[in-house]
Amino acid sequence: MQDPFDILVSGIVYSVFPEENNVYTIFKAGAEFGKIEKDTDNVWLKLNAETETPMFDNDAEVDAIGQAITNYVPEEEDEDDENFE
Repeated sequence: MQDPFDILVSGIVYSVFPEENNVYTIFKAGAEFGKIEKDTDNVWLKLNAETETPMFDNDAEVDAIGQAITNYVPEEEDEDDENFE
């Protein structure tokens, strides 16, 4: 599974915690924003906090977060850091 990572969307830092099946738990500026799920390449859905079922709202913020997740490229680890003790 992918490690958690941060993304920047419209000047706001979101922390992304990947889960299973294209579901991500998102924290916005340190507070839980909720879970989102990839529906199609350009459409992402926020999950209901209680039932975790998709909410089919057109949410530009969720789509922007999803697009940033799609575009995210993990930083390569520096081998020197691993050997430093």
